[in-house]
Amino acid sequence: MNVSRTALVLGGGGVAGIAWQTGLLHGLAHAGVDVTGPDWSDMLLGTSAGAAVAAQVSSGVSLADLYDRQVRPELQIDEPRPNVSIDSLNELLDAAAERAAGDRQRFARYVGTAALAASTPSEAERRAVIAHRLPSHEWPDRDLRVVAVDAESGRHRVLNRDSGVRLVDAVAASCAIPGMWPPVTIGVHRYIDGGVRSSENADLAVGFAKVLILQVGVVDAGQDPSAAERERLIAGGSSVEVIRPDADTLSAIGPDPTDPAVRSAAADAGFRQGSAVSEALRGFKQA
Repeated sequence: MNVSRTALVLGGGGVAGIAWQTGLLHGLAHAGVDVTGPDWSDMLLGTSAGAAVAAQVSSGVSLADLYDRQVRPELQIDEPRPNVSIDSLNELLDAAAERAAGDRQRFARYVGTAALAASTPSEAERRAVIAHRLPSHEWPDRDLRVVAVDAESGRHRVLNRDSGVRLVDAVAASCAIPGMWPPVTIGVHRYIDGGVRSSENADLAVGFAKVLILQVGVVDAGQDPSAAERERLIAGGSSVEVIRPDADTLSAIGPDPTDPAVRSAAADAGFRQGSAVSEALRGFKQA
């Protein structure tokens, strides 16, 4: 393991997750701790909402400008609400989890089957939204990795600039929430949200000495599905730090992280939280 390499892991969490993570990262940078810069993070690993954020922060556009796009209504892009409710999504995931009985790949196949059969907007419509979301449609000249899941096999795929996949398609695939948005066609495969494998996929950052994880999802401390991933990283010699939404952010996001109406409040709460945790992050990097 290279003792100096650091990974920034950005997790899933809907449009509210994009807003919170953007605000948090801007708050950190405003306090003098820019964890998105190449001198801090050697690798960016994004899943779902985190894939969009990772592509945005590595595009060359400043965090201040990205933050403005979240909090200023006149700069917010048109993010249509999905026709499927968050409750329906949770019912789908719960049913698949019960059938899979702990087998992660089987779970992904069940979810993928439902996603392929769902009535959603067209791929072209959804791709246009993702294209508008990204300041640059070219892969950056740094280590950006995006996680998606094959809807048929249930296997995950890590996409990067060497994958032969366009950045917009990679992010669209990682953000293809099953039942809400269409699976994304890449070659002969159809891909769905990388969060179907794991909300953060933090275990894919194995080999990095330090791993900073932004975990958007609300979890019970004793029932955190990502805990095993962090344990594997630690067992492999990585130092791991996790930032989760604070109470103000949870209140701002509310019960539905796919609701575009909460973006401004979630980003603002994230900015304030970033400022509050900046010293702890400074110490994490320097330790």
